[in-house]
Amino acid sequence: MKSYRDLEKILFSMDGKSYSAYKSLKGEYRFEKYVLAIDHVQSDPYAPPSKMRVIMDRKICGIPYELTDTKDKNIAVSDFLTRNFYREIQKSGNDSTGTGGSGRIFIDRCRQEILERTSVLIKGDKVEVRFEMGMPARGRRIMGKAAQKIIFEQLPEIVEKSIIYDNLNKKALNEQVILVLDQEYARKMLKEKGLVAFVANGSVLPRESGVSDKPMKNAVKFKSPEKFEVTLKLPSGKKVSGMGIPKGITLIVGGGYHGKSTLLAALERGVYNHIAQDGRELIISESDAVKIRAEDGRNVEKVNISGFINNLPQNKDTKAFSTENASGSTSQAANVAEALEYGTSLLLIDEDTSATNFMIRDGRMQKLVAKEKEPITPFIDRVKELYDNFGVSTILIVGGSGDYFDVANHVIMMDEYVPKDATEKAKEIAKSDENKREFSSNDKFKGVTQRIPLKKSFLQSGKLDKTKAKGKYSILYGKELIDISGLEQLVDDSQTNCIAVMIDYFKNKVLDEKLTLSQAADRIYERIEKEGLDSISSYTGHPGNLALPRKQEFCGAVNRYRKLKIK
Repeated sequence: MKSYRDLEKILFSMDGKSYSAYKSLKGEYRFEKYVLAIDHVQSDPYAPPSKMRVIMDRKICGIPYELTDTKDKNIAVSDFLTRNFYREIQKSGNDSTGTGGSGRIFIDRCRQEILERTSVLIKGDKVEVRFEMGMPARGRRIMGKAAQKIIFEQLPEIVEKSIIYDNLNKKALNEQVILVLDQEYARKMLKEKGLVAFVANGSVLPRESGVSDKPMKNAVKFKSPEKFEVTLKLPSGKKVSGMGIPKGITLIVGGGYHGKSTLLAALERGVYNHIAQDGRELIISESDAVKIRAEDGRNVEKVNISGFINNLPQNKDTKAFSTENASGSTSQAANVAEALEYGTSLLLIDEDTSATNFMIRDGRMQKLVAKEKEPITPFIDRVKELYDNFGVSTILIVGGSGDYFDVANHVIMMDEYVPKDATEKAKEIAKSDENKREFSSNDKFKGVTQRIPLKKSFLQSGKLDKTKAKGKYSILYGKELIDISGLEQLVDDSQTNCIAVMIDYFKNKVLDEKLTLSQAADRIYERIEKEGLDSISSYTGHPGNLALPRKQEFCGAVNRYRKLKIK
């Protein structure tokens, strides 16, 4: 292995040479406290930045083993170090030096959620930081002295302040580990207490703005209605009280702008752990909760939506329903069916983003349109069956249809961001109403059909078969753009990067025309659990910008691929 002095000499000799000479830097160099691995060097100043790693012995880093001896702790510490590294980059005056994005250091940017990432790897007796650097240039000529300054002055200072345990905010690090353990424990406690979600008293639900996920200042803090209040004793010793939402069918009602959607949005994100001071640290939902919405125009491939839609004109088969341009109702039916197919115990639905004819068919419309002429069995006629027979609960925002009072187990009314128990009042109204709609289900809901993807779905040739994320809500496979904007629980661009990598791994290593999509996804997650998240990447050494998505979002992305073919 070469030493840092060798690298220093090489960079000095490169000054003013053609940019392509940087390619010779690839390799590993021993510094005083770490090894610098240069895994990939960009081809020009405008190309994606070069990929590098800092590899440090655990004894030099100094992070105690007891802080990382479980997976949850390891994720918490890795997240903390990633945030530290990012913060120190910003403090170091990380300005562009030269052409394009050259002269800057980058690392995966963490947001409000604490996710399993590949940016920092803590394994055995090593700590590894994966980052990127734009190699400095003027035009297409190497700025060797500028590169020296970044690698030998700026980078060591960033590493020293962000990774060495003695220089860390130990109190904040310990608190993050404790917080993650408390959050994971609270999520496991939901089932034991017969709950699907929990919102701690004092939580801050509203966000700063439509483009900021930080907590709103001076927002009304959450306070549970007395009837729904439960107390959790956490591993940290804290006792936390808040609103426990029981299993079953729960309605969120109230006037416009009183906080209904804000509560549901917090529950959507409750599948993830959050950093301290976020306001949602102890808003906890079942880990497999799925937000359901209408998604006009999406692709649907052989999905069994017959539980909701049947007897279509021209005898179109709804037990294996396909379309390249789903309507609001068929897309929402497919979204529910797919969620059940790959596994969920909780559906989250907002009336505002739902197809009206999928959600409800009132008494007057039932009288006007004969039952045999209406192919849609609305969700209101299936929601109770989903819970009673399949154990799938629903939390639903209702602002315009009181018919749901007939099937609800619990009703929460939001009044100026304050939740109140309205269950008894809603049941009284339902009981006294003489103009009730008829239950319109013709037969029992038979569950879902597991589907097996075919290899021909992914037939491409040459370089076009690469899968690449294009922002948070788009993935490019070959020339086919996969629109995943309907997957509202995606929270990070790096999750989308990971889904793209997972699709490649699925195509190359798992797809065998025997496994169902759900089983294939399980195989991938088993591999990740056993070998680590970076084990599915084709890039050895530096897959530094991946964050683990849930199975629900991975399967959701595959289902939205327009060339998907099912056996």
